[in-house]
Amino acid sequence: MTYLYIKSLHIIFVTTWFAGLFYIIRLFIYYKEAEEKEEPSQTILKDQYALMSKRLWYIITWPSAVLATIFAIWLLILQPYWLEANWMLIKLVFVALLFAYHLSCQMMYNQIAKGYLNYSSNGLRIWNEVATIILFACVFLVVLKTTLGWVFGVVGIVGVSVLLMLGIKLYKQIRAKNSWDNQ
Repeated sequence: MTYLYIKSLHIIFVTTWFAGLFYIIRLFIYYKEAEEKEEPSQTILKDQYALMSKRLWYIITWPSAVLATIFAIWLLILQPYWLEANWMLIKLVFVALLFAYHLSCQMMYNQIAKGYLNYSSNGLRIWNEVATIILFACVFLVVLKTTLGWVFGVVGIVGVSVLLMLGIKLYKQIRAKNSWDNQ
């Protein structure tokens, strides 16, 4: 019975962790695009997005990452034989990549806290898809528990990601065209 409670809490905090990671990049994009605004709108928007980022990052995202990790370790203590399964070892590699992604978001957050962001909004849109790929890979691994299953899942999400990238590029072109037309 304890196992199911711990598993439920792990799933809840993984979900809120990913929600935070997905939304933080959106806030970074809005922050970056606020730099194109005229004053006083630029300062007002940048200050607001910086505040929203701080609250999201330290009230939701970081605590969720820590709690998801605690409950994951607890699950591994309850089910140590999982560490002998190939799917779990591969999943742990993706979890390490997720932490690397999280830390890269921390570096972006630190830049915003200093009043700048050295990434383009288009680059941030693309970067946001990395978390999606990691999420898909982990879910397919956990549910299917087979190498072939997660490979097909990752190949599928990479295909979807390519379509998303093309959509982002098209969106950028349409936005540039509309900007040109409005001048």
